[in-house]
Amino acid sequence: MMFKVGEVVSFARDGARGIILEAKGEQYLIIWEDTFVSWEKAEDLRKEEATE
Repeated sequence: MMFKVGEVVSFARDGARGIILEAKGEQYLIIWEDTFVSWEKAEDLRKEEATE
């Protein structure tokens, strides 16, 4: 599964939500809702549906 910069994702293990800032192969730089930033593997992420 590939994600794009700007997409909203959730972390599969705990449901935390974040936005993709950068992509390098199967690794994604995410800024999480608590403003923590980390690199995560694609397998640990789930795409969130847009909410308005």
